[in-house]
Amino acid sequence: MEFIVNKADLARELNLAQGVVEKKTTILILSNVLLEAADGQLTVTATDLELGVRCTCPARVVRPGSGTLPAKRFLDYVRLLPDAEVTVKVQENHWANITCGRSKTRLAGMSRESYPELPDMPEALAAIPASLLGGLIARTIFAIAMEETRFTINGSLLVLKPDSVTMVSTDGHRLAMVEAPAELPGVVGLYKALVPKKAMLELVKMISESGPEAKIEFSGDDNHLFFRLGDRVLTGRKLSGNFPDYERVLPKDHQYTLTLNREELRGSIDRVAQFADERSKSIRVGIEDNELRLFSSLSDMGESEEVISVEYTGAPVDIGFNAAYLSDFLRAVGGTEIEFHFRNGESAGELRPQGGEGLNYRYVVMPMRI
Repeated sequence: MEFIVNKADLARELNLAQGVVEKKTTILILSNVLLEAADGQLTVTATDLELGVRCTCPARVVRPGSGTLPAKRFLDYVRLLPDAEVTVKVQENHWANITCGRSKTRLAGMSRESYPELPDMPEALAAIPASLLGGLIARTIFAIAMEETRFTINGSLLVLKPDSVTMVSTDGHRLAMVEAPAELPGVVGLYKALVPKKAMLELVKMISESGPEAKIEFSGDDNHLFFRLGDRVLTGRKLSGNFPDYERVLPKDHQYTLTLNREELRGSIDRVAQFADERSKSIRVGIEDNELRLFSSLSDMGESEEVISVEYTGAPVDIGFNAAYLSDFLRAVGGTEIEFHFRNGESAGELRPQGGEGLNYRYVVMPMRI
């Protein structure tokens, strides 16, 4: 195999593939990328057996063929090359000669025969605006469970309807749900799928390089989910199991609602959190007489209190919250003001953007003992 490709094009596709390549694997071939040159283009494929990406870029193909090269070393070297054309020639012994200007390098590869094949993408079920899907991910991904043993909540639930897209994440202590209107005529009834977190992170990278009008073609089969954006296809293995019934978790009503400036609240929480326990990150939220008080203390370090003026004349309420959970939402949400809904010190609190940003965005946080 021999091909000539623009250095910037090659580096861009290798960089995308790098996020999929397994960093610590006992299967050596998975630390490589598969290169295939034919019909005026170079196809770069990477997989860790759970997630795979296939992307292409223009190339002058001197001799069609394929081969695999170490993903990280190849990308690190290509990044250092000048902005010029790069010639890659893979020999029968799997060694590659890489030439760019006066730079010449040899890199040991492996046979492509043992490289896993990615499944082909079925016919697209829906075309989702890329910017819309990226916004849903940004507003929910932080609430995904970190413990790998809780596999049913190690990703987000994607719900497609003919007129909307919904994404939900939870770790058992909080839940983020965002629903956005979208015309999806290919969807009949209701479609649900569990999307792994790693797939969502790679989708964000793909979306960040797309234009404002770009759309992601989505489809799925019994075992995989497929996302195609231009010349790139991301393939992820579906998470198995049943996602929690999130609609039961969403509060039906609240006794009280406060309207707060997002940046003022975020700054106050971040300052008070400096004196919260490192493990629990718990802070006290007290509400009474038109004031919201945030308080935390460490016996051997000190304490901190912030007071925010609010419109409230109800009974005094004290609620304990994980400060990081509140800050995650305030960083993800847009707009100037947010709504804080609550009932009492023992019930879940809920945060929403005021006006909704054109979305149905709800963030539910369970209280902590204080």
